[in-house]
Amino acid sequence: MKRMAVLVALALAATHALARKDCDELKAEIDAKIKANGVQVYTLEIVPQDQATDGKVVGTCDGGTKKIVYKRG
Repeated sequence: MKRMAVLVALALAATHALARKDCDELKAEIDAKIKANGVQVYTLEIVPQDQATDGKVVGTCDGGTKKIVYKRG
């Protein structure tokens, strides 16, 4: 039982750490993946979570307070 509690605690800690990912770091990772797929003309923008956007949300960062928006073309 103690073992299960430790595993759950570690899983929650890992999840929290991932949710707090730095926006610039995540944007760079997404940018690399898009370029690897051959897309040449696009924009990635970091905006507040509550801001309306006309692009596709491709990631969230800073604990869910911001989102990364992708626009092709």
